[in-house]
Amino acid sequence: MQTENILHQKHLFCSWLALKGSNYSGLLERHRIHTKNVEHIVNSLRNEKIEVQLVKRRDYDEETVRWADAVIAAGGDGTMLLAASKVLDQLKPVIGINTDPDRSEGHLCLPVRYTHSFPDALQKLYSGEFRWQWRQRIRLYLEGTGINPVPVDLHEQQLSQEQHSRAHVNGRFQDQRSQISEPHLLPVRSLNEVFIGESLSSRVNYKSCKPSFKFSLHRASYYEISVDDGPWEKQKSSGLNICTGTGSKAWSFNINKIANQAVEEILKIAKSYENLKLPLNKELIQKVTNGYNESLLYSPEEPRLFFSIREPISNRVFSSSRQRGFASKVCIRSRCWDACMVVDGGTSFEFNDGAIASILINTEDALRTVLLED
Repeated sequence: MQTENILHQKHLFCSWLALKGSNYSGLLERHRIHTKNVEHIVNSLRNEKIEVQLVKRRDYDEETVRWADAVIAAGGDGTMLLAASKVLDQLKPVIGINTDPDRSEGHLCLPVRYTHSFPDALQKLYSGEFRWQWRQRIRLYLEGTGINPVPVDLHEQQLSQEQHSRAHVNGRFQDQRSQISEPHLLPVRSLNEVFIGESLSSRVNYKSCKPSFKFSLHRASYYEISVDDGPWEKQKSSGLNICTGTGSKAWSFNINKIANQAVEEILKIAKSYENLKLPLNKELIQKVTNGYNESLLYSPEEPRLFFSIREPISNRVFSSSRQRGFASKVCIRSRCWDACMVVDGGTSFEFNDGAIASILINTEDALRTVLLED
């Protein structure tokens, strides 16, 4: 009877996955590959008489980090970001291993060949055939009203927008520090980026004797921004992204990159205005496109920020003198209704009207990582 119940539950689960366009056998195979590669890493370390503590995401905490001399993130870039988020000791190295290279790019991980030959990586580490890379990270200070320093951990749970908002409200009741008069340093560091913006669309419910209907309208993010202690500027946009050199290859790059088609159309307009004698061939268009896109990237070791204002609204009230650019410090004052500040896609802080965030890089926060040749 118990076996029949298990089989029934499995059938229901498989049917549910099929409705979502997923496949049970495929997911099981991905899990098997990941588990096999994790075992390979653990066994390789233990063969070298290295003490290993294997922890799952939910069990990874500050106590575990204190115990370890080094942290190995076995997964993809998301796992690497999670592992790095709890390491505040500049001398403690964090090494990423891509455990499913067929499905994950793993920019922050060691070259793919070490996934299946981790002993080779260990030998290179023993012999000094590597370079330390000090990846700069963002630190954040919060002050003012409309904030709650208690974060929502997005790694722990997949939240709908409504659940995400409710989690922040629940945290607010648990922690009564609704106003902070002095800048409060948050206990997280961002390796990739910080995103600030409205978390929910506005909703209007119309109720009558008939069933209730819910309409959603887009709500722009309203805030004020100061770059490098310059004047405050009112902004309305789809949100603000602030990244490190590590993050310049991630979301920030995709926000700002330009396509060949756009370059071609711009050059055609320039030719028509100035009678420029430009050979609009594929080689020139590709060269200009690559040149612009490469200008968006910079070294993870550079102690500077790159900010991007997504889809800024410009009119008589709101301006956008700089849509993107490099900076040493960015300050944001929220004028939002239901906003959040998300760090590396994994930690969310409430960031509503009256909240002020100061975002900067301090070289003391650099993350110690390893560069190995392929």
